[in-house]
Amino acid sequence: MAMASADIEALIKAALPDAVVSIEDLAGDGDHYAASVVSESFRGMSRVRQHQIVYAALRGRMGGELHALALQTSTPA
Repeated sequence: MAMASADIEALIKAALPDAVVSIEDLAGDGDHYAASVVSESFRGMSRVRQHQIVYAALRGRMGGELHALALQTSTPA
């Protein structure tokens, strides 16, 4: 079962309202995406913690509806 990029973005923005999110469908199949998430909320957090927050925002969809997500997180410049 595929997941739309707009759904991924909406879930992330629900958890991180200030985030600038960009999603790219890497294979055109709705299962393999790359996401860039930039949020002030990440300031002072380790990269691992930033990724944990994004994965938590996806509410268990990783490995099910969403097969793969290459994730890049950062704070605003």
